[in-house]
Amino acid sequence: MAEQEASGLQVLLRTLQNSSDRESILNILQVLGDLLSVGTDRRIRYMISKGGSEALLQTLVDTARAASPDYDVLLPLFRLLAKVGLRDKKFGQKALELEALDVTLILARKNLSHSQNLLHCLWALRVFSSSVTTGAMLGINGAMELLFKVITPYTQKRTRIIRAATEVLAALLKSKSNSRRAVNRGYVTSLLRLHQDWHGHDTANTYVLIRRTLLLCLKHIANLRSGREAFLAAQGMEILFSTTQNCLDDRSLEPVVSVVVQILRQCYPKSPLPLVTATSAYAFPVPGSIPSEPLCVLTEEDFEDDADEEVDKDSDSEEVKDQDDDLETDVNKLSSKPGLDRPKEELMQYEAMCLELSCSFEELKSQSGDDLKFEETQYANHHHIPTVTSPKWHGLNKDQSSWKQGREDMVQTSLLSKVKMGRSTMHPASRKGPGMNPCQNMQSDGFGIDYSGKETPDIQASLKQDAWDIDVISCPMISASFSNSARPRETAEVIDKLLQTHPKPVPFHDPCLYMAKARRTRSVADFKTMAFPDLWGHRPPPSAQSMLERKCGVQRIKIFEDVRRLIQPTDIINKVVFSLDEPWPLQDTASDCLRFYSKFESGNLRKAIQVRELEYDLLVNADVNSSQHQQWFYFKVSGMRAAVPYRFNIINCEKPNSQFNYGMQPTLYSVKEALLGRPTWIRMGYEICYYKNHYRQSTAVTGGASQKHFYTLTFVVNFPHNEDACYLAYHYPYTYTALMTHLDILEKSVNPKQVYFRQDVLCQTLGGNSCPLVTITAMPESDSADHLEQFRQRPCQVITARVHPGESNASWVMKGALEFLVSSDPVATLLRENFIFKVIPMLNPDGVINGNHRCSLKGEDLNRQWLSPSAHLQPTIYHAKGLLYYLSSIGRSPRVFCDFHGHSQKKNVFLYGCSIKETLWQAESTMGTSTVLEDVGYRTLPKILDKLAPAFTMSSCSFLVEKSRASTARVVVWREMGVSRSYTMESSFCGCNQGPYQGLQFGTSELEEMGAMFCLSLLILELKSVSCSHQLLTCAATLLNAEEEALDHHLQRKSIKESSKFSR
Repeated sequence: MAEQEASGLQVLLRTLQNSSDRESILNILQVLGDLLSVGTDRRIRYMISKGGSEALLQTLVDTARAASPDYDVLLPLFRLLAKVGLRDKKFGQKALELEALDVTLILARKNLSHSQNLLHCLWALRVFSSSVTTGAMLGINGAMELLFKVITPYTQKRTRIIRAATEVLAALLKSKSNSRRAVNRGYVTSLLRLHQDWHGHDTANTYVLIRRTLLLCLKHIANLRSGREAFLAAQGMEILFSTTQNCLDDRSLEPVVSVVVQILRQCYPKSPLPLVTATSAYAFPVPGSIPSEPLCVLTEEDFEDDADEEVDKDSDSEEVKDQDDDLETDVNKLSSKPGLDRPKEELMQYEAMCLELSCSFEELKSQSGDDLKFEETQYANHHHIPTVTSPKWHGLNKDQSSWKQGREDMVQTSLLSKVKMGRSTMHPASRKGPGMNPCQNMQSDGFGIDYSGKETPDIQASLKQDAWDIDVISCPMISASFSNSARPRETAEVIDKLLQTHPKPVPFHDPCLYMAKARRTRSVADFKTMAFPDLWGHRPPPSAQSMLERKCGVQRIKIFEDVRRLIQPTDIINKVVFSLDEPWPLQDTASDCLRFYSKFESGNLRKAIQVRELEYDLLVNADVNSSQHQQWFYFKVSGMRAAVPYRFNIINCEKPNSQFNYGMQPTLYSVKEALLGRPTWIRMGYEICYYKNHYRQSTAVTGGASQKHFYTLTFVVNFPHNEDACYLAYHYPYTYTALMTHLDILEKSVNPKQVYFRQDVLCQTLGGNSCPLVTITAMPESDSADHLEQFRQRPCQVITARVHPGESNASWVMKGALEFLVSSDPVATLLRENFIFKVIPMLNPDGVINGNHRCSLKGEDLNRQWLSPSAHLQPTIYHAKGLLYYLSSIGRSPRVFCDFHGHSQKKNVFLYGCSIKETLWQAESTMGTSTVLEDVGYRTLPKILDKLAPAFTMSSCSFLVEKSRASTARVVVWREMGVSRSYTMESSFCGCNQGPYQGLQFGTSELEEMGAMFCLSLLILELKSVSCSHQLLTCAATLLNAEEEALDHHLQRKSIKESSKFSR
């Protein structure tokens, strides 16, 4: 039957090509039209496969070349050609080879006054032009001149013909040769006039498609540099800007506005960044390296002619697709285990970092800090379990005794109980809207009211009386010895006075200890000051903040404001108000502009330019010894007015997309709010968007590679107080000094008779800072041989974090894990009794200190150095790998290795692991996987976390091994140490789009909770393993039963209290 149909269609097509009988041709065209008018595209594609396009084109040529063309044949033929041509990718080339282009152009010229015939010719030309080569040939043959005769100023007549002609012209201008021809013949000016005329007269928006297609013609021409120059010379920017101002909010004009935005972005003159060099403002002399010349930022003449398609990204998808072509498919590379990268004798140096495996009981007692009086530690909460339901623990108290009383009064709920109460510990009522306008509603943005509902009168009165200079205390000096002026002494006195009245509300934080630690922190720029939030501390807000709902069209509005700088520069100030490149201060404290500062630990702001009265362009610093990785920012701004919308544009971001487009907000910390008793980083800002701008880095700077594009992050902030000092950051900052302070307080908080907590120095960094290694486990029950043997035989768990300095969320997750591990929670006790935790909480201290986003002081990504690290150039990686080698050499490879990271493109928390089979399956490798033996236990931990942790999602996890990740910690530990459960745990900078936290941004509470949940998952993983001891199973069963009873009792008390409330 199929053969009969095929032969029947072929007979029709052959007859059509060869017949000269008019009636036969008309009948065949009628039959083909009926066949193709019903059914799916499959019929059309089938006809194409049987030579249908060639038959129709040949018939067109034969009929058109007749002395008197028969339009009764030509019109249905043109309709069929238009239908078939849309599905035939080679249609234009076939038309060119069969000489159908010339005859169609001739017919069109003959029918300029015959609307019906001309319309059909234009339909055919439209499908011919789908091929760029064919379009170029049509341009050579005068097609554009013909079209400009057809396209007239605004009229309500022949609009179908005008629309078809504009569509053909837009298709033709995709050819660069046609675009050049259009520029040379002055068609840019003609198109702009046509746009103005149609836009001005079409007040009812009846002919939006014609207006859009005219703009598409300009867009295609603007792909050429000569086209952009002609557009600018013809005042195109001004024309499109003015004609579109009243259309931005009209949904019916969406197709027009979208193309206008793309044209304006294309034609905005490209320029270099306003920096003296492309490299970082800070340079560090790396041992053995040759200093390179600074990369100068060049002028526009250095840029290549690019024809980027500028896309209006107001409705962009945030989906991040993994690249399958990067997957490792070499089974030998995936399964082979390389040898040591150093002499085996070197490994013995790490024995001193694992003394718990060999020391006597008395030595253990002395190592774990038996001389410390943990009961007297004022800043630690011994029962603290990081969860989002703990704001009550952070209440302001006037003295230590009231703090202790508050701790005793609260209901103690263990982590297991919270899990049993539901995967969410977040009640819907505790959600809070995003920080839109703190001055209209202070409480909704975390400002204006204390968590306890009480003001702090002493500090409030002092602020009103201007007892303290906000600029003096907002960025205090590290040491008065740094300067001979009176200012540091004044600062020290003020800070001392503040600390005396400060109620010390932040658990595991001590400002005095922080100041002492800051003096030992070594930075490239030799920072003299501390950021107030890091010194004072941070308390999580009482409730989570929702993701910011993006206002439709906000990106377009920002782009139009950017364009207005170019065409209406009357209000442009362009004054540099802060710069790391200048040796002297640029700001006049008496002026009405904002004051900026970033010369403190983890700070990153290189330059600030006042563009308009309330708008500032900001440039962040590249990583030290690098010209890239501009993303992390952290700076102080002061001198503001309250309730005034300040726009900030960070104009040298590098990544092509950001979670700032999908609900994420920057973080803000107000010094005045902190002094009022609310020391809190909150999400703040509105009208947030992230888009490609007009700044470029030339090929000369990029070493011959393609031009580097830059992106703008723009947001508006309404500050809560006049003359405040506020800090803005990409994410919640967590400094190296904060870590060292935290570790000391943790060590003093534990009972050394029960908890073995030891700090070692893994190594010294390039910058001369100590990289800490922390060991946590339980002390042996006694000095008996059995108890010591059990102690030494505990399996190891290795956790690392912060190899990328800009991923501060990784440190907050680590903070939650550390606090949980030393807490009195029954789960934490079981973990300590059954495991030895080796923790490296900050693998890149130098990068964190100096405000880098990704690199070390050498300008390298340390998480790409694990294959063959250097002891001199990558000391933290070298010694972290050495420690893992040592553990493996003595048969103590970790059960789990996990490196905590932050992710800027995805939401939620998820794991990356390693699997040979999944990698080969995903790559569709021909190599059979049946012979590959693999432990599938690598999926168990993420499955456990998916059930336990509210922020975690299994669906984002991946276990593929990419070639580009071969030198990361996860892959190297998996391959070289044989740790099947080797992971990277990624936490979003933004928040969650699933589960109990759906629609919420992450706060520090949620991140800390994730750290605690990760620790809990390690216990459950052990309970599921075949090697789990009978003793641990018994203890866990007892704990679960006890928790069940405690939970029931807690819920009963809660229900009684709630019912009594309603009865009142």
